[in-house]
Amino acid sequence: MFQKLPLLDKHGRPFNFSTPNPVLINLHHIDRDAAGQIRSSSGTPVGEDSQRYLLSSLIEEAITSSQLEGASTTRQVAAAMLRTGRKPKNHGEKMIFNNYRAMEFLRALKSERLTPDLILELHRILTEDTLENPEDAGRLRRDNEIHVIDPRDETTLHIPPNHTELRERLDRLCEFANAGETSSPFVHPVLRAILLHFMIGYDHPFVDGNGRTARALFYWSMARSGYWLMEYTSISHILRKAPAQYMKAYLYTETDGNDTTYFLLHQLSTVRKSISALHEYLDRKVKEQKETERMLAASPKLRTKFNHREVALLTHALRNTGEGYRVDAHQRSHSVAYQTARNDLLHLHDLGLLEKGKQGNAFVFFSPSDLRERLATLAK
Repeated sequence: MFQKLPLLDKHGRPFNFSTPNPVLINLHHIDRDAAGQIRSSSGTPVGEDSQRYLLSSLIEEAITSSQLEGASTTRQVAAAMLRTGRKPKNHGEKMIFNNYRAMEFLRALKSERLTPDLILELHRILTEDTLENPEDAGRLRRDNEIHVIDPRDETTLHIPPNHTELRERLDRLCEFANAGETSSPFVHPVLRAILLHFMIGYDHPFVDGNGRTARALFYWSMARSGYWLMEYTSISHILRKAPAQYMKAYLYTETDGNDTTYFLLHQLSTVRKSISALHEYLDRKVKEQKETERMLAASPKLRTKFNHREVALLTHALRNTGEGYRVDAHQRSHSVAYQTARNDLLHLHDLGLLEKGKQGNAFVFFSPSDLRERLATLAK
């Protein structure tokens, strides 16, 4: 049974949706898995390391969401830029840096009501210094020259609504985004977040950056509805693996009587895959941490030498010979004071487990190639 939505296509006809069994099954799993406590597969809650996991996921989403729209830089270089706080050096890095800032901006506003001005500010943050015309950042498009093109053969796939209707359409979209359980028809919060994503893509209200804006607003809506675990996932990482399916989900809706169920099913599957990827990541990190802890615990000398932040850094350093660690990056990863982060790195350096060098004006601590041997020597 189809239900009409208060969201309209460019001809003034309502979009609609249905809730077949696959939709209900997916919603059940997301309700169960995305609003509770983060746990590894062993059932152990992830507590003190949650800030580190959140930072990693924000970085992943910032990188892959930007790569979906053309940012070209390696994940390793981009992640290092965000962790160390260095300024972006090129257009691709600026896109990723902006996306990271936007995700942090939305985290602080998850209790706020959505407004057109908030959407415009979000777009400004996402596209600052990356557009051909800098004045297009944070403003609605002013013409109808924007079409969605198939990159394979440059055929037109979608012509968005007239630019003169965009402000009114944003008003309607914000009203929908802010509606609660009393709205009619009732729209499950996860479906509401997905439809918010869908409508930004459909309306294409901006010259560029529509996809990034749509995906960021999805996260805002999920967080506002209590699905806080979604902050730790990256839907763009999943979408980037099959961008053609993402595009087709839009097209099927437009060519089949405004039935958004196609897009809902695609995105529900994407959300579940992103949650599964999070749990795989957690399992891997917990396993690595335990292996390091076992090695350290095997020696009475080492057992009490390191705090959990130092253990996490040593775990990473054992797998990444030559990796550089800066105080500010270690501080961000663990959400601690600068002096606390500095003391951690100096402690490991004093024990001979990290080597110290300089990049510019900043000290950098490097993982030596014989770190495991150094730990074994320290244990004697």
